[in-house]
Amino acid sequence: MNADINILQKDAITLLQELIATPSFSKEEEKTAGILARFFSVRDIEAYWVGNNIYASNRYFDPNKPSILLNSHHDTVKPNPQYTRDPFAATIDNGKLFGLGSNDAGGCLVSLIAVFLYFNDRKDLKYNLVIAATAEEEISGTGGIEYTLPYLPPIEAAIVGEPTQMQMAVAERGLMVLDCISHGKAGHAARNEGENAIYKAMLDIDWFRNYHFEKDSPLLGPCKMSVTVIETENKAHNVVPATCKFVVDTRINELYSFEELIDIIRNHVQCEVKPRSTRLRSTAIALDHPLVKAGMALGRSYYGSPTTSDKALMPFPALKMGPGDSARSHTADEYIYVDEINKGIELYIQLLNQVI
Repeated sequence: MNADINILQKDAITLLQELIATPSFSKEEEKTAGILARFFSVRDIEAYWVGNNIYASNRYFDPNKPSILLNSHHDTVKPNPQYTRDPFAATIDNGKLFGLGSNDAGGCLVSLIAVFLYFNDRKDLKYNLVIAATAEEEISGTGGIEYTLPYLPPIEAAIVGEPTQMQMAVAERGLMVLDCISHGKAGHAARNEGENAIYKAMLDIDWFRNYHFEKDSPLLGPCKMSVTVIETENKAHNVVPATCKFVVDTRINELYSFEELIDIIRNHVQCEVKPRSTRLRSTAIALDHPLVKAGMALGRSYYGSPTTSDKALMPFPALKMGPGDSARSHTADEYIYVDEINKGIELYIQLLNQVI
């Protein structure tokens, strides 16, 4: 039998208040991991603890069936200095639950946990359900979902809980940071010696500023490149610099691989180009995927998200969707409406009922 939705909704709010009241900055999530482990334990659910991540599978897990992952994170950023409320008080005022991590992404996490509990005792599911409450999302760390995935059964698809007002983020921009070095030759500025690396860098920076990649995405628009840092090792005013370093923040749509973009860039600039990481790749889930079609049947709209989440680290189709509003994330006096969580739980259940 399915669990009572009203009870699940009330338990979700209580759990979120307990999580908010417990600081869980990225890499410091041990206490909230403990809260989540105990939450599952008292409900006779065998949950596993790896790093600061907690995961569990439905009671009648069948290795011969495909699995859907329900994932959100329990780490938070540090509180904005403009808070006027205690960020850890977890108070409810006029239907708003205030507190650090309430909107990003505590409301999503407890909603997905409630949904997992709703289906947990079903024996007739076509898919297994796996719940994972993970760490280090806010810093794109390696100790979160990336660390957890090898411990999970093979995953067919995922729902990633992030605040999207329960609309469907079907695509995400990838993030690739490029470290660039322009090489010149040192010399004395007064004698017009050397080859100024800054001037060489300026030519390439101008290219980064103005180049337009050919393929624009209907979901994510064009790829974007922004030069955000520039420096030389030379601190003397009278020495022509031999090197000039600059950093390019690159946001990539789903129509390009990172490797394609790097090749295009290197064919157009003179500077040395090195990507810091290629982990946070652009992603997209097909519009005819069963999860997306189920959302459309419920009147949910779809869009391309400009922000990056743990969806970027998943090697399988993932739909980003959750209660709350991304515009409230990381703001002072962060909040989520209690009704958003209650309706989010109901919508998640309606969506999965069409699939599993």
